[in-house]
Amino acid sequence: MTRHINRKYAANGLLVRPAFPSKGETVKVVYNGLLANNGADRLYVRFGFGAAWEDSLDYKMVRTETGFAAAVPVAAADSLNLCFHDSAGHWDNNSGANYSIEVAR
Repeated sequence: MTRHINRKYAANGLLVRPAFPSKGETVKVVYNGLLANNGADRLYVRFGFGAAWEDSLDYKMVRTETGFAAAVPVAAADSLNLCFHDSAGHWDNNSGANYSIEVAR
């Protein structure tokens, strides 16, 4: 299993490490996308698993030199779905498609 960065959504300002996470791992999410570049003071990542967004939660992200970061636990095998929102109620959900990262089985 590779530990590299998943750059599938790099053009949208999203990097995820490891590239192909497994259930039980913690994923590092770094977001420097639309909301981060438009003056957001606080950002949150909403994540869930599978098509139904099971076990969805919001985590507050921390501002770093490379963007906003959070550590997200991978609680289920299938897919990790992500979207982002700021404290003003603006969302980045990849134009309604969300950000989906494959989870290794």
